[in-house]
Amino acid sequence: MGLLTLFIVLLNVTIGSFQHIIPILFATIWTVFLVNYSSKNFNEFQKQKAVHYLGWFVSLTLIGFHVYRMLYDNYNFKTDLPLYLCSLMALLIPVFTYYRKYWMFEILVFWIIGGTLQAVITPDITQGFPSFDYFRYWVVHLGLLSIIFYFIFELKMKPTFKSVFKSILALQGYVALMMILNYLLDANYFYLNEKPKSASVLDYFGEWPYYILVGQLIIIPLFVLIYLPFYFSSQRQKLLSK
Repeated sequence: MGLLTLFIVLLNVTIGSFQHIIPILFATIWTVFLVNYSSKNFNEFQKQKAVHYLGWFVSLTLIGFHVYRMLYDNYNFKTDLPLYLCSLMALLIPVFTYYRKYWMFEILVFWIIGGTLQAVITPDITQGFPSFDYFRYWVVHLGLLSIIFYFIFELKMKPTFKSVFKSILALQGYVALMMILNYLLDANYFYLNEKPKSASVLDYFGEWPYYILVGQLIIIPLFVLIYLPFYFSSQRQKLLSK
C-alpha cells in the first residue's frame, strides 16, 4: 500500500522517484520501437507523416493544457504563457516536423538535447501523477526528445560543427526576446530574473546574475559535447568507406 501511495498521490515529483523514472523508461521504449518499426515498415512519406503526427500530439497537448488552465484555473500571463524554451519548442514543433528544414534541425538538435534533457533529469513539476500538468510536462519534454532522435536515427539528419554556433546565435536571439518580454510583463521566463524553485543545474552556478553568465559560458562546451558523437560517427563512416 505504501508503494502504491508513493506512486499515485505524491504531489511533488522528486528526482529518482517512480513518477520520474517510469515516464523516461516508457518514452525510451516507445522511441526505440517507433524508429525500428518505421525503418522496417514505412516508406519515406509514411516516416514524415509519423513524425509530423507526433509533433502535433506534443503541440496539442501543450495547447490543451494552457486552454484548460485559462478556463478552469487562475491563469497568470506573467508566469504561465508557453514561452519557456521547451514549451515554445513544443508549441512550434509541428512547423519543423512539416517542413523538415535543415536549418531548423541545426538549431533544435542542440536546444532539445541540451535543454530538454536537463529538464528530464531534474523535473520541475508542481503536481505529480495523475495531474494534467504531470502528463503535459512529460509529453512535452520526452516528446521533443523522441522527435529529434527520430530525425537523427530514422530521417538521417546530422548537425555539422557550424551548427553548434548557429544554434548558440539563435539562442541569444531567444534570450534577448525573453528579456524584453520579462521587462514588459514583470515576468521570469527562461529563468532570467530568478532560478526555478525546484532543484536544477542552475543551483550550481551561483546567484543572480552569475548563474546567467555561467550558463551562457557553459552553453558552448555543452553544445560541442553534444556534437561530438556526430563528429565521431562521421569520422568512423569515412574510415569504413575507404
